[in-house]
Amino acid sequence: MGDQQMDVLDLLDRLDEIEILFEPIFSADEHVIVAYEVIGQLMKDDQHFNIVEFTYDETVPADIRAEVELIMIKKAIEISTDALQETNLYIPCNPNLLMMDFGEAYFKMLTDMVEESLLPHIYLEMPMQKFNGDLDQFRHPIYYIKTYGVKTVIADIGPDSNLDQILLLEPSVLKMEVSGLDYDAWGAQNHMFTTIQSIAVKMGAAFMFDNIKTSYELHYAWKNGARYFKGSYLEKPSKQFIDRDILKMRFRSECQQFISTEKKILALKYEEMNNLQKNITSMVKQINPTSANVESLIKLAEGLEEYAFRLYICNDEGFQTSPNIVRLKNVWNIEEEAIGKNWSWRPYFLLNIIKLRNNSKGDLSSIYSDIQTGELTRTYSMALNDEEFLFVDITYSYLTKHNIVN
Repeated sequence: MGDQQMDVLDLLDRLDEIEILFEPIFSADEHVIVAYEVIGQLMKDDQHFNIVEFTYDETVPADIRAEVELIMIKKAIEISTDALQETNLYIPCNPNLLMMDFGEAYFKMLTDMVEESLLPHIYLEMPMQKFNGDLDQFRHPIYYIKTYGVKTVIADIGPDSNLDQILLLEPSVLKMEVSGLDYDAWGAQNHMFTTIQSIAVKMGAAFMFDNIKTSYELHYAWKNGARYFKGSYLEKPSKQFIDRDILKMRFRSECQQFISTEKKILALKYEEMNNLQKNITSMVKQINPTSANVESLIKLAEGLEEYAFRLYICNDEGFQTSPNIVRLKNVWNIEEEAIGKNWSWRPYFLLNIIKLRNNSKGDLSSIYSDIQTGELTRTYSMALNDEEFLFVDITYSYLTKHNIVN
């Protein structure tokens, strides 16, 4: 918006001067422009005044803001009617204004202006963090407009996103700022991103990363599962639609660089995981530990000091047959009370046992937070024989040092 405020009356006098810009959205699979996001602006004293931001200015009466939002969208649709055959349009939708009349004016305008076969090219972009109403009520008009094929985009996805909103609204696209990917931004919530990602995969929603300003950010977004990209590094907003292949060659070559970098990283990771597995397996072969022989478990733990902070043995039903051998303050301790605990309630536990029976290599779990220590860990598991299975919890410091956290 610049720092420039605009007098509301001045704005209302100049509604016909609202300029519409279209910001291209690129796809990761085809490297072409697949959609445009609508931006509305007015010039004042050589500064741009952002109309979408104005629609959230609660010092202005809601009915005025709703009227201005509709005028901006009408303008955008008028300009892009022909282009809609070929591309998609992301249009701003303030969820609070929409609910003033349960979406009636908004939807009437859409269905009047866009022929029905083209409505699936319209995406309503809603920053749900800014919604202050009742989600259950909001759902109804959204479901209704979706029956026409109109799609929804939840903008401003971040660590404090509301999972209920995502699950209830079943958006087609989840949009977040690329800067929000920085795990410092998610802090202790970095599981939240993976949770949102897995929800998105299950409901078939795509990730779009916004505000990409550098090649590094493009790579980062690509690496984190972006299907769509937008930002000044790619293409700035303009008043007209541009050639969809405009960046195809550049995008493709950058993507090939990302792929080759990523393959190197993954090859190193694979090698590190292989080394870990080889070292644990050879130590197990040397010592031949059993649940009954606690001495053998202590000896194994000492041999695995570089990697492990806990190890134990379970049977094929998930009952723990050995004590926990746990490292606390650099000393290995025996926790007898762990014998007899059952771990089959853990997701994938029984499936893992079946895999281990058929796979001499053993298995490294994905990352999770340890129940007792809260530390992030991965567990290496392997079959000792048909009845006994060894579990070794790997220290976070080893995982980070060898870059095998994920």
